[in-house]
Amino acid sequence: MSRVAFVTGGTRGIGRAIVERLKADGMKVAAGYSGNEAAAKACADELGVMVVKGNVGSFDDCKAAAAAVAAELGPIDVLVNNAGITRDGFFHKMSYEQWSEVIRVNMDSAFNMTRQVIDGMRERSWGRVVNISSINGQKGQVGQTNYSAAKAGLIGFTKALALENAKKGITVNVICPGYIDTEMVSAVPQNVLEGIIAGIPVGRLGKGEEIADMVAYLSGERAGFVTGATFTLNGGQYLAS
Repeated sequence: MSRVAFVTGGTRGIGRAIVERLKADGMKVAAGYSGNEAAAKACADELGVMVVKGNVGSFDDCKAAAAAVAAELGPIDVLVNNAGITRDGFFHKMSYEQWSEVIRVNMDSAFNMTRQVIDGMRERSWGRVVNISSINGQKGQVGQTNYSAAKAGLIGFTKALALENAKKGITVNVICPGYIDTEMVSAVPQNVLEGIIAGIPVGRLGKGEEIADMVAYLSGERAGFVTGATFTLNGGQYLAS
């Protein structure tokens, strides 16, 4: 039986690596995106997956996305809440727009998207929800009170949702990546990037494929006893208990 997976923010970076891995594992995969048409086209053409445009900060867009995936591929069995943005700045200078946009896209999106699929998962007595948080949701980060708050919120969201749905065959887990070799991180000034890498005990940035490997396991048939867990993948940069 081929499971159907939907990955938000799935056409670039970590999201695309997840899409590629789940497709390779035999799932029918759809990738969500918000605006980068070139990246979406490349993802669809190169990986042979469905792409769905929408703003995960909008409940109506998420409803439409879930309906589109169900119509073309079938009901969503695996949801990866990966989409996220940054609008960095010191809190005492942060605008309401900087705060609210990050909360909507990084935190509200988990409700907006999961709410569309949870009833179907419960009816079928099987489902996998994997949330992508961040090292900065665990330890905080200067200039990212909005981002850190949203990513920390995903951890609490994961634990509560896992407890509510465990008896229905649905697992809910969260991954907290450290600094990963994506376009966003690569755009950091070289001297700053060198400082970041110097603080990572394994001595390098992570790879999108390494995050995708963990998502693939948590999305699979053998992960039924793993739920409500937080997985820290950061090369030893922050050792969470």
